[in-house]
Amino acid sequence: MIDIHCHIDFKDFNKNRAEVLQRARKSLSAIINSGATLEGNRRALKLSQENKGFVYPTFGFHPVNSYKAELKVLEEVITEIDQNIEYAVALGEAGMDYHHVKDSKSRRRQEKIFERFAVLAVEYELPLIIHARDAEEKALEIVKKFHSIPEVIFHCYSGSMETAQKILDEEYYLSFSTMVCFSKHHQKLVADIPLKNVLTETDSPYLSPFKGKKNEPSFVEEAVNKIAQIKDKKPSQIDKITEKNAKKVFGI
Repeated sequence: MIDIHCHIDFKDFNKNRAEVLQRARKSLSAIINSGATLEGNRRALKLSQENKGFVYPTFGFHPVNSYKAELKVLEEVITEIDQNIEYAVALGEAGMDYHHVKDSKSRRRQEKIFERFAVLAVEYELPLIIHARDAEEKALEIVKKFHSIPEVIFHCYSGSMETAQKILDEEYYLSFSTMVCFSKHHQKLVADIPLKNVLTETDSPYLSPFKGKKNEPSFVEEAVNKIAQIKDKKPSQIDKITEKNAKKVFGI
């Protein structure tokens, strides 16, 4: 199994990060740790260097952070990505969040920054991990302009089936988090989406399948088990397919 999107660099794990990684190693073959800020990208890189061959970094700028960041901070993010690009297995997370960001000016700024990351994905021939909350259609519209991005992943997809079908038409990937364990909407989506386009994640420390418990990468097994139940397959079959998808996408 592979958790293709988590944030074990977050301070939530400062007290037990070693134990979390130890538990993950027992059932997972890899973790993709996504940078979400300037400091987050630095932490993601450091974690990957401390856990070579198991933790892989992506470098991004979360849209809820990016739209309000000063221009010099954005430029620093881009500069450090350029300097460390050889270590990245993808770019992102980047995108748009219309759930938290309501005014049109801020949304336009999110779009511009997202386009910067799409350009980087083209330039460096790396996959692009998209955060699109209540903005799936707009994110799809933008990313379709960049045909040469090797792979596109809509992480923690929560949009409509109609939009999901448009994403599938482009042969992009939809990543399902541990939310599938308790969300009827996500369960319905998984039922209708072909496994060849499915990836699994936790988005740790968020979206725990266990009430009152912090999410962590090893819990991706719960998502795999739930998808198996929905698809009427064995967990080992889902594991094999989704891991193969992840290795292809991220080149690991």
